[in-house]
Amino acid sequence: MTKHRIHAMAVASVYPAYVAKAAKKGRSKAEVDTIICWLTGHSEATLQEQLDKRVDFESFFEQAPRMNPARALITGTVCGVRVEAVEEPVMREIRYLDKLIDELAKDRPMEKILRQEPAAPAST
Repeated sequence: MTKHRIHAMAVASVYPAYVAKAAKKGRSKAEVDTIICWLTGHSEATLQEQLDKRVDFESFFEQAPRMNPARALITGTVCGVRVEAVEEPVMREIRYLDKLIDELAKDRPMEKILRQEPAAPAST
């Protein structure tokens, strides 16, 4: 099977578009970083190292410290493609990331984007 050309693209070349998309809707670069770190297990420092090294998407996901198992809860469409139906592993991870950034740009709360249960109110 022929790999899609995005596999060889540097994450750093697409990262500014993620940040710009979020910023247009009043969201921050820090929130974009939080999403990427949640998905891949990178710290902010290791994420920055990957961006500085201009690591391609395929390597970025294959070498991620710990892909979040909760990413399987990400569903919906990106560019008309259902993310949960994407069979090719690297493309599915890219689509997961795209979907999370879309949700950020749609002003969803971070706990929903990161597939977390809202904190229970403290009992009195």
